[in-house]
Amino acid sequence: MKKWLLSMMMLLPTLALAEDTLDTGDTAWMMVSTAFVLLMTPAGLALFYAGMTRTKNVLNTYAMVMGAFVVAFVVWVIAGYSIAFGANESAALQNVFGGFGNVFLSGINWSDLSGSYPTFVFIAFQGTFAAITVAIASGSAIERMKFSTWMLFVVLWGLVVYAPITHMVWGGDGAYLFDEGALDFAGGTVVHMNGGLAGLVLAIMLGKRAGYPKTAMKPASIILTAAGAAILWFGWYGFNGGSAFGANAVAGLAVLTTTIATAAAGVTWMLIEWFMFKKPTLLGVASGIVAGLVAITPAAGFVGVGGAFIVGIVGALIGFFGVAILKKKLGYDDSLDAFGIHFLAGLWGAIATGIFALNDQDLLWDGPLKASGDRMGQLFVQFESVLIVGLWTLVGTVIVYLISSAITGGARVDEETETMGLDESIHGERGFNL
Repeated sequence: MKKWLLSMMMLLPTLALAEDTLDTGDTAWMMVSTAFVLLMTPAGLALFYAGMTRTKNVLNTYAMVMGAFVVAFVVWVIAGYSIAFGANESAALQNVFGGFGNVFLSGINWSDLSGSYPTFVFIAFQGTFAAITVAIASGSAIERMKFSTWMLFVVLWGLVVYAPITHMVWGGDGAYLFDEGALDFAGGTVVHMNGGLAGLVLAIMLGKRAGYPKTAMKPASIILTAAGAAILWFGWYGFNGGSAFGANAVAGLAVLTTTIATAAAGVTWMLIEWFMFKKPTLLGVASGIVAGLVAITPAAGFVGVGGAFIVGIVGALIGFFGVAILKKKLGYDDSLDAFGIHFLAGLWGAIATGIFALNDQDLLWDGPLKASGDRMGQLFVQFESVLIVGLWTLVGTVIVYLISSAITGGARVDEETETMGLDESIHGERGFNL
């Protein structure tokens, strides 16, 4: 654990001089960033998703996101953190698995430091990432998945899929993709590709909603979705800025590039709709904003102003393609477009990081670009990382789904429940008492 923390801190020169000393500024920034990222899930993502679903399923959609957050965080503390960031005595297993040495956070003291701030803060910060990742996948499965199956899925998926992927990418010396030098500043592969592809698997294995695509399925409230997008944007400053692990210049870079890419993506999506359909929709602007946020996430601390603009613009183009064209062409029912926005924009961001990362030794993590300025070598590593993460997510999600479905007697609600709506039939509540 300490070896990994030391290697991470070496990436940030502003922290290197204080790697064993508590810095109150860094500590405050990391605690605030943790709160920002926490707000993204049970407020931002939940509202963003709930507004897009039908009125009879608004409450269930919100419950799936909020339920995923609380369950995933508990799982993270029990064993997820240990698998992701712990050490494994076997060098072969260390490539993909951190072990169980820190189960229930054993062996970690309240006074231990991760560089210049408490290790407990690092654990909490990373736990919010684990929680939002699985919550993203819920957007593809809403309106037809049993709540009991979903809760069990969250538990198993966090341990089988999320934690090992996090270890491979961010787990420090001995972790495969970390050693390869894969660049993922704040979670393009770990979070967005991972959650978006898991969502597509759920959508396909559950099957289409009754009546899809012939029956009109109008959103309950675009205003809720737009408010959710705004909260997500706000929280993303902790997501990306906090991934600099301190109140430093890299965090400042991440905050600026995040804002540029997001604004550029929002404008791009609006203009596409305006040109193609003659009507710039609020839902389109909100979707563009999220696509831009997703695309810049892996690149935020590595690229400059020009790179951020291109990442955001292309992220919106790719997200629009996934939502408006690819889904219709292939016929899958990705209810709220988790795959189209999170996976595709995250995939683009991961590759774009290799293209646009500044060749600056003070910014880059260890890898081909930092070692010898080999951009093609770095691009190869980026492609390798998205391939490995994609395969692990695909296979792992299928296995976890099958186990969860078998234990709960099937993953899909019955026809009567689906017709009535999941709010009252599962929760005994209504999202709107109109």
